[in-house]
Amino acid sequence: MRPEFLISACLAGIECTYKGKNNLKAPVRRLFLSSRAVAVCPEVMGGLSVPRENAEIIGGKVITSSGKDITKNCLAGSRIALRLAKRYGIRKAILKASSPSCGYGLVYDGTFSGTLTKGSGILAGLLAKNGIKVMDEKSFGQLKSLKNDKG
Repeated sequence: MRPEFLISACLAGIECTYKGKNNLKAPVRRLFLSSRAVAVCPEVMGGLSVPRENAEIIGGKVITSSGKDITKNCLAGSRIALRLAKRYGIRKAILKASSPSCGYGLVYDGTFSGTLTKGSGILAGLLAKNGIKVMDEKSFGQLKSLKNDKG
């Protein structure tokens, strides 16, 4: 079975968030365990550690709470994820909302106050520019193929 989705690894239960935790969503995990999805974490794939410092988008760059620019890491990992999507012919992605890499439509505003602003993370933007339908864990249930998934 060829995978249909690229997913944020944290949503599949992989402990790769900046806190060293996961953001498990059972339906996303079922997709992963049934080989319908490829799990990616752009930050880790770009060489960042788990755990790591919190980061947000500021002026188009991914900056940690202490001011370190990790844009290159996020971009490198996002390019690897895009190559995987292209290799498998994946046309849909389910990504972690609000993340500086995976957020789509809304991301944290760079003040580290929990405030959201319009925008997309590095990976989400790259996938969308390459014709891949991007959604977050809050909206992915709208897909008919997932509603019918008894997994």
